[in-house]
Amino acid sequence: MARAVMIQGTGSNVGKSLLVAGLCRWARSRGLSVAPFKPQNMSNNAAVTADGGEIGRAQALQALAAGIEPLCDMNPVLLKPETDTGSQVVVQGRRVATTGARDYVALKPKLMGAVLESFARLSARHDLVIVEGAGSPAEVNLRAGDIANMGFARAAGVPVVLAGDIDRGGVIAQLVGTQAVLDPADAALIKGFIVNKFRGDPRLFDDGYRLIAERTGWPGFGVVPYFPDAGLLPAEDALDLPRRSAGRGLKVVCLTLSRIANFDDLDPLHADPGVDLSMIQPGQPVPGDADLVIVPGTKSTRGDLAFLRAQGWDIDLAAHLRRGGHVLGICGGYQMLGRVIRDPGGLEGPAGEEAGLGLLDIETVMVADKRLTRIEGTHVATGAPIRGYEIHIGRSDGPDRARPFARIGPAPEGAVSADGKVTGSYLHGMFAEDDFRRAFLAGFGVQAGPQSYAQGVDDTLDRLAAHLAAHLDVEGLLNL
Repeated sequence: MARAVMIQGTGSNVGKSLLVAGLCRWARSRGLSVAPFKPQNMSNNAAVTADGGEIGRAQALQALAAGIEPLCDMNPVLLKPETDTGSQVVVQGRRVATTGARDYVALKPKLMGAVLESFARLSARHDLVIVEGAGSPAEVNLRAGDIANMGFARAAGVPVVLAGDIDRGGVIAQLVGTQAVLDPADAALIKGFIVNKFRGDPRLFDDGYRLIAERTGWPGFGVVPYFPDAGLLPAEDALDLPRRSAGRGLKVVCLTLSRIANFDDLDPLHADPGVDLSMIQPGQPVPGDADLVIVPGTKSTRGDLAFLRAQGWDIDLAAHLRRGGHVLGICGGYQMLGRVIRDPGGLEGPAGEEAGLGLLDIETVMVADKRLTRIEGTHVATGAPIRGYEIHIGRSDGPDRARPFARIGPAPEGAVSADGKVTGSYLHGMFAEDDFRRAFLAGFGVQAGPQSYAQGVDDTLDRLAAHLAAHLDVEGLLNL
């Protein structure tokens, strides 16, 4: 059995994912075979794995940090919210159900077997497994049947390090309070703490650091200053989406849908100095000087189509096209651009159909067979190589498919309107391919930046590992 340690947090968004990614990169740099693991994740930002399933995007980034291919076992339970109270449940990479919150409480204990099975397979293959918790173990109202935090740690016998976020304030109460509400047997699994996201002089927190150690009896593994380059890595939480990039050139705006999914599609554009990228928030109009509007992926196509119309964005898109602008729809956004969306089986909500925006002459039918695949092809307009992945349940067809966006071998992919102003594609991750991104921007008369997006991410992971090594007792933490 491999060695393992689990990073849990005092709450969501305290930096667990980045801590695990940085520790994975550090361990890899020391010659260890290391793998990330998150028993349960909730995210609409998913990645297609090497074994043909899907996991949370954060675990794919952590796998990259570890220098290995992402696999379904790295995130055996993935919840993809479709409404405020219901989610698609993905187990070991495959969709098994769509369930409401109450029903999931009953289902959750039955998933521990799959979680431990995946953990055992990873442990057998690697020297070290670094586990990420979800939310907070202090949510003791959810402790019964827990598979994400202490329930997993106790079942697998994995020691825990608890991370608190000083940037949001109250970190002493976060850490001491978590211990206060935990069951003593759970609290005994916690072997130390980390204070994360500190701004300023860490020595000013010496007294607070000592107080946490005295009140809890846990040793501290360090105070980690805020990592300023975190925004250069793919974000998992839509709340972390940058509102605007610092680039200049092509003015691109993206609609922030209520169930926006796979929004890391935008990261390479955000990083490119040739692009001025803005996220349009609900209630805001599409700017009149936009060159390109992106309608992104969504976990609820018909639901977000209604949301789009409620913001008046359908009217804005029509005006944008009359001014000569362009529109790109990706995955669910592509489906919205068509004439109609049919969901006879109620796969994404109540069965029925909805008139689309009518900007592409296609129709979409939702089918139960989810398409999960990595692809390589050629962009039709420029001849540039294009790579990415598909992750969707809809099938789209119609006259505009005669003008495909790309070709995957001989097969057409996506659709383009007769005037060339509206484009739709199921392909996620396309802009991470440097040659394609440069060719795409050149079509708008814009020169892309010279840097490689993938290399930029890799270099940032190296800096993250060095950052943690400078401020944490990494050797002591991983020797737990």
